[in-house]
Order: sequence, then structure tokens, then C-alpha cells
Amino acid sequence: MKNAHKLTEGALYLAIFAVLLLITIYIPVLGVVVNLFIALPFIMFSAKHDRKSAFVVLIGAILISLIVGTVMAIPLALTYGLTGIVIGDFIREKKSWIAGFIAGSMAFLLTLVIQYVISVVFLEMDVIQETIQLFESSISQAFDMLQALGQTPDARLIEQFETSVEMLKILVPSIFVMVSFMIVFITELISFPIAKRFGVEIPKWITFRDLKLPKSLLWYYLIVLLVSLMLNPEQGTFLYTASMNLSFILQFFMVIQGLAFIFYFSHVKEMPKFIPILVAVFTFIFPILLYIVRILGIIDLGFDLRKRVAEKK
Repeated sequence: MKNAHKLTEGALYLAIFAVLLLITIYIPVLGVVVNLFIALPFIMFSAKHDRKSAFVVLIGAILISLIVGTVMAIPLALTYGLTGIVIGDFIREKKSWIAGFIAGSMAFLLTLVIQYVISVVFLEMDVIQETIQLFESSISQAFDMLQALGQTPDARLIEQFETSVEMLKILVPSIFVMVSFMIVFITELISFPIAKRFGVEIPKWITFRDLKLPKSLLWYYLIVLLVSLMLNPEQGTFLYTASMNLSFILQFFMVIQGLAFIFYFSHVKEMPKFIPILVAVFTFIFPILLYIVRILGIIDLGFDLRKRVAEKK
């Protein structure tokens, strides 16, 4: 009887998955939003049933994606399916939200990297390289158009664009990581309330102002910074690429920590709620604010600024 119930529930979630997949594939504009819900059936099933059953459902989803879509639909099923199973598994095991989030992000990243490697090696299609080439071509055409109109492009502007393109090429691994974390965060944000309504016991989320990243991240950041300064790796080498990517990711974490402190400070001082939101928006617009917020994050992690703010309340 128990197996029959599990089978029925699995079939129901696969039917929901099939509908979401069809919308994602055949209704482009709506599909951009709907694809973020594809992990939901897997989260809900995995949160209620054992790992083996969840992977059976994943295999079923891959077969369905071949029937209702094409071979190109398999990556969607695999990526969101595996991510959903991992998140659901952490929910069933009653692990913390942050642990499930990190594990889900790693699962998403793993499938993303595997798909990229397969695309490059077997299909000889490098989406990232083609996008960068398209970007370079657009910039070149824009400068040619300016010259045709009798205007000479600023040499500094040209150099700035070239530097940006080169940096984009170097930071491809970081972009993969950031995209994975962002998509999984949005997926959880929209999936958890729905799952909760259907009886799934969702781990308690911490408010953004209470977010405190591990202090070890600060040490990793300082070590990467020290290695970069001491060894000064040459551009194009593996060490240079690795240090740049690690530095980029860790700097991003310091900014997040800095913003969390600003939200905490604003809450303690009973400031209007729109103030920290405005600061967060302007942080990603004005570089000078980005540096200040990053320093705040470093100080908060290293010297526990929140404790000092709370004491002075």
C-alpha cells in the first residue's frame, strides 16, 4: 500500500514536471519564469521519500523530457531535477537552510559544468566563447560606425572595453559559480512557500540582516590577496586565472556580508526600511560604494561590528 502511494505521488509530480517543461520549451517569454519552478516537484518528492525513489523519479523525468521535448530538454530535467533532489534530501534530513542551499548550488554547478564540457568536446559548440565574440563584434561595429560619422573613439574607452572583455574571459568559472548560487536562491525563494503549503516542513530561513558568513572566508580572502601580491602571477597562467576567480568570488561574499551588516545596523537604529534597500541598489551602481561595503563586510567578519553596534544601542 505504501509503495502504491509512493508510485501514485511520483506519477503526479512527473505530470507536473511535464507541464512545466512544455511551458518552458514552447512558450519562450513565460518559460523564462516557469523554468525556475521545474525543481519544485523534485524538492517536494525528495523531501517526503527516500533518495533511491527520488532518483527513480529523476530517470522518469529524463524519459519524459525526451517524449514531450527533444534531446535538448534533457539538460533541464537533469539540472533542475538533481538540484531539487539534493535540496529535498537536506529538507528530509532536517539540515539547516544554508547547508541545503550550498549543496543545491553545488549540484546545479556540477550539472552546468558537465553540460558545458559536453557541449564543447562533443558538440563543438562553445556558447560562452561565441557570446564573447558576438560582444567583441558589436563593440567593433559601434566604433567603426563612429569613425564613419567622422568621430574618433576615445583610446581610453577602447582600452577599457578590451580590458573588460579579457576580464570576462578570465572570470568564466566565477560566473558559473555566481549563476548557480543565484538561480538556486531564486528557485528556493519561489518553491519553498508552495512546498510549505503542501505539508513539506521547510527549514527556517534567517533574515538577511542576521546573515553571518563563516569567518574562514576572511582568511581565504587574505591568503588569496597575499599570494597575488607576493607571487604576482603572469596573465594567462593558471595561477593568475585561479587567483582572479577566487578573489572575485570572495570579494562578492565580502560585499554580501557588508550589505547584511548595513541591514542589521539599520534595523538596530530603527531606520526606515527603504534606506538599506537603496544602499544595496546603489552599491552595485557606484564602484566607490562597492569598495566601502566590501570593507564593512571584512571588518564585520573580522571584528564583529554587530556586537559593538548592539552594545551601543
